[in-house]
Amino acid sequence: MIQVYLVRHGETLWNAARRIQGQSDSALTQKGEQQAHQVGERVKTLGITHVISSDLGRTRRTAEIIADACGCDVIYDPRLRELNMGVLEQRPLDELTEEEESWRRTLVNGTEGGRIPEGESMSELAERMQAALNACLSLPEGSRPLIVSHGMALGALVSTLLGLPAWAERRLRLRNCSISRVDYQQSAWLAPGWVVESAGDISHLTEHAMDELQR
Repeated sequence: MIQVYLVRHGETLWNAARRIQGQSDSALTQKGEQQAHQVGERVKTLGITHVISSDLGRTRRTAEIIADACGCDVIYDPRLRELNMGVLEQRPLDELTEEEESWRRTLVNGTEGGRIPEGESMSELAERMQAALNACLSLPEGSRPLIVSHGMALGALVSTLLGLPAWAERRLRLRNCSISRVDYQQSAWLAPGWVVESAGDISHLTEHAMDELQR
């Protein structure tokens, strides 16, 4: 069995301002840095052997802080990037037109094939996230990796591991610097392969982030 920890990046300036990030980037806030340090304190005794991160700036910084606490180097994997949100990237959420908001809602309301113009579908996102997770199976025996990625990306991954289509209604809340865990195992009472042990744990955080999912 291999255990893989999944961490969403810390709070960013654009999370707090309700601005669409996608594969564009925004720096961590002071609170986001604090959250990353709190993840590091939480996981540093878990025997983490690899920290694998999206190569976007907000995840890189989160991963660096966690890796320092765990005594690991960071491996960057572009497959762990956030959903490409096309023409809506960098836009304030509260300033979208009715049509633009309808595009965005197709990503969360169960619309099969939904996407923002020039962006990515949830199915395309889930496919590359699954490939990045499966790459952990090639790590040396006894490895315990931790993945740092993004809210939509991790939500798509965990949902598909639970057997939902990637484009299913979004009902899994993964707040900034939440920790989830998935295990690859064989069990008499569970389906073989990846199973979800826990999702969205924020018990290690002293304050909640004011990202868009908390309003």
